[in-house]
Amino acid sequence: MSILEKANEMQEQLVEWRRDIHMHPELGFEEERTSRLVADSLRDMGIETEVGVAQTGVVARIGEGRPAVGIRADMDALPIQEANEVPYKSQTPGLMHACGHDAHTSMLLGVAKLLNELPDRPSGEIRLLFQPSEEKWRESDGHSGGSLMVEEKALEGLDAVIACHVSSGSPMGLVEVTDGFSLAAPDVFEARIIGEGTHGAAPQDGLDPIWLQAQVVNALQAIRSRRRSPTERSVVTVGTIHAGIADNVIPNEVLMTGTIRTFEQEAREEIHRLVEEAFALARVFGGDYELKISTGYPALFNDPGVAKLIRAVGSDLLGEENTGEGEPIMAGEDFAFMTQKAPGAMLRLGAKLDDVNRPHHSPIFDIHEGCLSIGVGVMAESALRLLRQGGA
Repeated sequence: MSILEKANEMQEQLVEWRRDIHMHPELGFEEERTSRLVADSLRDMGIETEVGVAQTGVVARIGEGRPAVGIRADMDALPIQEANEVPYKSQTPGLMHACGHDAHTSMLLGVAKLLNELPDRPSGEIRLLFQPSEEKWRESDGHSGGSLMVEEKALEGLDAVIACHVSSGSPMGLVEVTDGFSLAAPDVFEARIIGEGTHGAAPQDGLDPIWLQAQVVNALQAIRSRRRSPTERSVVTVGTIHAGIADNVIPNEVLMTGTIRTFEQEAREEIHRLVEEAFALARVFGGDYELKISTGYPALFNDPGVAKLIRAVGSDLLGEENTGEGEPIMAGEDFAFMTQKAPGAMLRLGAKLDDVNRPHHSPIFDIHEGCLSIGVGVMAESALRLLRQGGA
């Protein structure tokens, strides 16, 4: 029986795990129930399990010695009220698995069960990394679940590490793995543009900060179009602008936030500088500004050798027509911390449910659960091949 056939036999259990987790979402570093479900399930399989890693994470091991291959799944949900009317709808008001982490966790449990029961498994260690808090970092020390797992040495001694992320907009069962940079470094800026408030009928008596922010926004949008190479992959986006309380009052200040997305470190540093220059226009016109740029996760770099191996697995199990390299996208992922520690790659797994647009991080996000066994089969076979070839 092939690996994919073994995975398909687990489909009912995979759906049960996924729906249980989906109905009980928990935010980052608060995944107490999810961690218990994971740890109890692994122990029922007879797998050595360590809890409390990176606060609420779980690490388990199948086999020992080298090579050692890690497989990662994230467990946290988002502060979103689910709008789907389904039997497995979130039972926690204001929280929802709107990015597929419930699917990732159930798939890794499936990989654990499949590989643990495999009689002819190659020598070496499979390390199962159930990670907390991919969606946010801890304010006290700036750690996300991925960076904290690395700091707590959960990845020590790994020769390769892989992960899977479902894609609600891609055809169900499509496997894509990009060589090199796959996901961007997501940085955040918060700013305050300071003018001088006055009556709306007498703008000459003050300094309109809304007019100042208009100059700043134009300059921000020109960073990509006029200050950087048009072939460069980067994004500067203004996400929020807040000002004023009345139609006839010019306010004292404007508050703005936005995001900067880059791949290469040189571009990251230079665009930070150019964002600062854009806000400095407020001073040119007599106002002032305060700007804070927070550095987020690093860009995710897929090791070309590991990426090629996963694509070969996808092609062998699903056919060449269901496998590809895919394009880099500007979303961020803290799996990037792990691929800085060991050569690795993240595959994107198509999970489109129906003809409705169900984007990630939206109240109507959902997936085709047929992807679960496919993800189990591809990750399990990829791990086995990495063991056989001695790692990455």
